[in-house]
This record gives sequence, structure tokens and C-alpha cells, in this order.
Amino acid sequence: MTANWATFTEAEPELAKTAEHRFGAFTHHVLATLRKDGSPRTTGLEVRFLNGELWLGMMPNSLKALDLRRDPRFALQANPGEGQSMGGGDVRICGRAIEVEDPAQKAAYGEEVEPPEPFHLFRTELTEVVRTYIEDDKYLVVQIWQPGEPLRTIRRT
Repeated sequence: MTANWATFTEAEPELAKTAEHRFGAFTHHVLATLRKDGSPRTTGLEVRFLNGELWLGMMPNSLKALDLRRDPRFALQANPGEGQSMGGGDVRICGRAIEVEDPAQKAAYGEEVEPPEPFHLFRTELTEVVRTYIEDDKYLVVQIWQPGEPLRTIRRT
């Protein structure tokens, strides 16, 4: 089961707000894709939250775009920032990236974001959003959201 960003935001507005804040704190994040041989590839990436979707834009024929065309599964890790503070915690999003081929939809994104032309554009279908943070300097808290499931919260000492 998958969901777009709007569905996630409706289901868990506070977690979605925290995730957007974490991704908004820095420009570059880490995207994991799968190579032809199935091994992982990690690369830097900028993301956008627009019109109820999480968008991934990429340079033409970049290896990460070619990876996603072949196998749409991805994991996206928010940039943790400098030092060890990780303000707002650590956020990871997993799902599938679907390439946008509709010229009108791509043009609308281009007008809003003004990426270098040409570019690949992928919209995401989420399978999981995870936030990990420290609470009261005592607990490691892991929040896990999956489409159609209630938010799970795990606390460890």
C-alpha cells in the first residue's frame, strides 16, 4: 500500500510538519536507489513539497534517475546538519518514485521551482515515514508511519 504526501499529511499532520521542517532546514539530502546489480547507490538530492506531493527533480540521465526508471524503490534521508543536535530528529522517507512524463504537469513544476532544463521529475508514493529523536535526554523515540496503519511509537532507554 502507498500514499502520496497529502494523504500522509492528513493522517499524521504533526509528523508531516516535522518532516517538512527537517527537509526544509537544509538544501541537500541523501537519496538511496538501487543499481542494476541490486546494490545500493546513495547520492545528494534536493526535494520539494508542493501541491500535496513530495517531488524529486534530477539532471537528465543522472544515474539516480536511471536507477529509479529501472526500479522505483527509494529511501530518502534528511540532512542531519552539523554537529550532533539533529534538531527535530532524524527523518527518513521510503517509497516508490514515479516519473512524471505529462508535459503540462512538468511545466507547472518548472514554473514553480525553476530547475535547470531539461530535467527528470518524479512524484513519490510513500510506503513509510520514520522519525527518530531523543526525548528528555533519556529515551530514544522512533515514530513509524505506514499507509493504512496507525502511527507506531517505540521508546527505548
